[in-house]
Amino acid sequence: MQAKVPVSEERDRLTRFRRRMERDFPDWEMAAIFGRINQYYFCGTMQDGVLLIPRDGDPIYWVRRSFERARDESLFPAIRPMQSFRDVAKEMGTIPKICHIEAELVPLAHIERFRKHIPVKSFVSLDRQIAYVRAEKSRYEIDLMRKSGEIHRHVLDDIVPELLREGMSEADLGCELHTALINEGHHGIVRFSMFGNEIVLGQIAFGAHSIAPTSFNGPGGAAGLSAAVPLLGSRDRKLRKGDLVFLDVGCGYGGYHTDKTVVYQFGAPLPERAVAAHRTCLAIQQEMAALLRPGVLPSDLYRRVIADIPGEYRRDFMGYAGRQVPFLGHGVGLEVDEYPVIADGFDEPLVVGMAIALEPKIGISGIGMVGVENTFLVRPGGGESITGVSEGLIEVGF
Repeated sequence: MQAKVPVSEERDRLTRFRRRMERDFPDWEMAAIFGRINQYYFCGTMQDGVLLIPRDGDPIYWVRRSFERARDESLFPAIRPMQSFRDVAKEMGTIPKICHIEAELVPLAHIERFRKHIPVKSFVSLDRQIAYVRAEKSRYEIDLMRKSGEIHRHVLDDIVPELLREGMSEADLGCELHTALINEGHHGIVRFSMFGNEIVLGQIAFGAHSIAPTSFNGPGGAAGLSAAVPLLGSRDRKLRKGDLVFLDVGCGYGGYHTDKTVVYQFGAPLPERAVAAHRTCLAIQQEMAALLRPGVLPSDLYRRVIADIPGEYRRDFMGYAGRQVPFLGHGVGLEVDEYPVIADGFDEPLVVGMAIALEPKIGISGIGMVGVENTFLVRPGGGESITGVSEGLIEVGF
């Protein structure tokens, strides 16, 4: 069983969160944390409840279900049971005028239930503040991510080539890949913060399915099982000699994720134009990784790389047929899509301890998506990959 989140971790996270709130909202009064992932971040357990963090005074984690499990899993010093927000209101003194909440996450109906008993006048988002606090990983968090990265590397580099066989479907590969990851220690789920986003593992596709249009905010594509469940992989698309196999999947250990993409050549080499595009992506990732140093602005890094993309790849870089995504990488941690993002608008400098997935990719007509993705730690000398150094285009069944 995984060890409990240390009290020192919880204390440091709350301190840094309060410091960020003081910087951005000097007159803030109270924060209410409803999201399960953020509750885990601050309290070491995720239950049906709310963590109230006053500007002055000690935070209290109010839990409806399961209070017993919260007490068993967490070292957080103040966990109290509640049946409803009415119980919380009875213990509060002065009701704050403004309450900061996860506006990107909490449904309006839930907020109204809260306000029925705790009648604050207005709510303000704290999503960005928590995102930047979570972006800076501690040694404890990085150790868990390193374990995830090693599982990720081993399964995608060493085990997947043994799974690939002619005639298997994308869905077959998805099922076998999930089993292999869990057998090696993966925690079994891949979490995203994106609104309305559902995921099993990631994008699993053969050939041109990897450039199929999707609602997922990433450069690759996938057909999925159906229109109702566009996930995992098609039961109908079978693996053939000469296919590109595209795996853009997450892995996790102890709650913390890594993100990685590997492209395979099955049964025969890919055309030279695909190989050349892939090599371009490798060079771009190497350039970006060298710049993952403290003090570098993500927006500057993004603009620098985009300005140098060769003309023949501009239309299909980070997408296909004009369906590009406006980023080159993203933070990773308790969720796969965290801060910072390597994109315009992200103007706070990188700091040591940030974990960022870099994923330069290019869509190739009739062939699929080539490119690479690894998760890196920001270091003084440049990014350190924790998901391996394979260049991809792994040859299988030649």
